[in-house]
Amino acid sequence: MILRLAIASLFARALTVGMTILAIALSVALFLGVEKVRTGAKASFADTISGTDLIVGARSGAVQLLLYSVFRIGNATNNITWESYQDIAARPEVKWSVPISLGDSHRQFRVMGTTTGFFDHYKYRQGRALALRDGAVMNDLFDTVIGADVAATLGYRLGDPIIVAHGLASFAEHKDQPFRVAGILEKTGTPVDRTVIVSLEAIEAIHVDWRSGAKIPGQTTSAEVLRGMDLKPKAVTAVLLGVDSPLRTFALQRAINDYPQEPLLAILPGVALQELWGIVGIAETALLAVSAMVVVTALIGMMATIFSSLNERRREMAIFRAMGARPAVILALLVLEAVLMAACGAGVGLGLLYAGLIVAQPMVDSAFGLWLPIEAPTLRELWVMGAVVCAGAIVSTLPAIRAYRLSLADGMMVRT
Repeated sequence: MILRLAIASLFARALTVGMTILAIALSVALFLGVEKVRTGAKASFADTISGTDLIVGARSGAVQLLLYSVFRIGNATNNITWESYQDIAARPEVKWSVPISLGDSHRQFRVMGTTTGFFDHYKYRQGRALALRDGAVMNDLFDTVIGADVAATLGYRLGDPIIVAHGLASFAEHKDQPFRVAGILEKTGTPVDRTVIVSLEAIEAIHVDWRSGAKIPGQTTSAEVLRGMDLKPKAVTAVLLGVDSPLRTFALQRAINDYPQEPLLAILPGVALQELWGIVGIAETALLAVSAMVVVTALIGMMATIFSSLNERRREMAIFRAMGARPAVILALLVLEAVLMAACGAGVGLGLLYAGLIVAQPMVDSAFGLWLPIEAPTLRELWVMGAVVCAGAIVSTLPAIRAYRLSLADGMMVRT
């Protein structure tokens, strides 16, 4: 009976109730959206590299090494000499090694030099391997394999030429040695999608006629001559390592960190990620706090709406009292109305969240490389929705207490 009265009362005030529900829905969608982005970002970062035991680079910081070697953010402070790389790769604990060389770019996309072992050993999302959508891996010196976003953004197809620029924000290009698109990778949702992959020898080849970051005037070496040259790299930016036994990972890490020939740093990707989240944890907490305050503001707005409607509903409450309704019934009616509004707001908010995810998922993935999964609500999200409904019941108690205390005579009095 009370439920029917509450629903009828809400429909009688459809406009006001609808606006209140919309405010709660938007605030819930914002809070849950922030939570989805936060967890999605963590999952995307964690899934970017899988199966790599150690990352080795010049001694700097663990987070910096992780960011530039895996996420292509920032730059290395120094390189690793080729002799040091060979020495580390030959250690008995090392199962596989993949050197990478960064520094050049192509139309704002990073160019990475590596070996074909990168396609065999680089894993993402719990062990998934890279797969080619079209073409094959590098076979010629000037072959390149491009990520899915590079192909989609620039409209490249197999056989198209690519001119690599010297550095990241440079107008100097290696026009004398154009590359050819030999392969296009499947979409991965990782920085690989936004990478142009070439061989280490190709990185050396395009810099044969360059000294100190500038092209030597009047000197141009043909592609045929370059193919016949010894293009062994002099240095690499970083190295991805796989260890034959997890038990030997820490011993190898210590050995690399104490390497006598040059200062090196070996990091565990998972540990470096935790350090990264520790750095951004304050911003995370602040963002969640702002979202929570938006939800609180919407609930306070609902309480204010109920308070403001009491004067209009005094006669209604008085009639209920005159018909024998106990004060507890009046209180329960108003609390139930608030609970229904909060529940509807939470439900609509959840619907808005998933509608937003469907629209934003491909755009966020393309722009930032963050994969926001569209999955069933988690237990934490259900707890949040339940908390919103409970908070709605709590904030409605003050206007409900005021309503049932209104006297019958006051409610029936005609004011002039």
